[in-house]
Order: sequence, then structure tokens, then C-alpha cells
Amino acid sequence: MAWTSRALARFETVLPPGLRAIWNHPAGPKTIHFWAPTWKWALVIANIADYTRPPEKLSPRQSGALAATGIIWSRYSTVIIPKNWNLFSVNFLLGLTGVMQLYRIYNYYEEKKKKEKEEK
Repeated sequence: MAWTSRALARFETVLPPGLRAIWNHPAGPKTIHFWAPTWKWALVIANIADYTRPPEKLSPRQSGALAATGIIWSRYSTVIIPKNWNLFSVNFLLGLTGVMQLYRIYNYYEEKKKKEKEEK
């Protein structure tokens, strides 16, 4: 038995009984199915941090890619087994923040066009 397996077994003995179901879930913290979406939250946080940037500095392609990825993988995460709600939530919010950034970009360019028309 590897040292990691022994450490996980020891940790499980001190874990409260109410958390053991989450710990032993097929998409729980002992699997990559938990950690991959958990690290993907960094993309959502970065996308939220970009709300402080002016819209003209944002990339429509990047925001579109993040929105599409989030929407596609949100759908996928509802049909896979085992259900992985961490994967669903991170992708749903990634898609939502991407769409909101696209709206900010679109709105900026529409206002810019409107101002140019008024100046003529």
C-alpha cells in the first residue's frame, strides 16, 4: 500500500460520518473527477476579474470560447455517470461569465457606433 493510500485511509477514520458519503463518492475528492473541475474554477475567477477591465481590452474570441466551452460541457456533465455537480456548476458559471463578457463587448461596440453616428 502506497503512503498516499495509507494517508487517505487514516484521514477517512477521522472524517465525520456525514462527510463520508461525499468523500467516497465516485466523483469525490479521492478522484480526478473532483480535482479537474475544482482547478477549472480558476478560469471562472479570472473571467469575473476581467469585469474590471474596459470592454475594448477584452477578446471576443476568448470570451466566446469560454462561453461555448462552458455551455457544451454543462450539458455533457448532466449526462455522464457518475453525476458530477462540481463539473456542472463550474462549466455553467464559465458559460454564464463568458456570455456576460460577450454582452459587455457587444454593448461597447454598439455604443461606439451610436456615438460615431451622432457625431456625423
